[in-house]
Amino acid sequence: MAMLEIERKFLVRNTNFRVEAFSQSEIRQGYLSSNPARAVRVRITGDEAFLTIKGASDAGGTTRFEWEKAIALNEAQELFKLCEPGSIHKTRYYVKADAHTYEVDEFYGDNEGLILAEIELENADQHFIKPDWLGEEVTGDNRYYNSQLSKNPFTLWKEN
Repeated sequence: MAMLEIERKFLVRNTNFRVEAFSQSEIRQGYLSSNPARAVRVRITGDEAFLTIKGASDAGGTTRFEWEKAIALNEAQELFKLCEPGSIHKTRYYVKADAHTYEVDEFYGDNEGLILAEIELENADQHFIKPDWLGEEVTGDNRYYNSQLSKNPFTLWKEN
């Protein structure tokens, strides 16, 4: 079944979100295809694994097709061998704010120093609470897509 993912993405100002987090998990992911029109991702979170396909974002960057399926951990480990160079390693924190849950990703390795928060919405104009640790909105800036961070890591950006 096709699904539309509607989300907004923000830089994070500080690490105050950590004390508000109700859960966290370590994530490793690689890309079989990092093409923005059809990114194909393999993700391992703890002892769970997933294969995800994401389509191109709409003009505002908030909405895109997403399909995800749980796969066996050993299958994901084998698929990692086929992934493009560059992978993502991060800790994801889950932080409740009013009726929503933010997914806050603290990156490691070549993306060390980058912390992003995402919130999934029912529609692009939906109201949501912005915690004080939330910074500049980067929704639609494809440099912050994980598929692009795997190829052009944050630590190599000229503006840093």
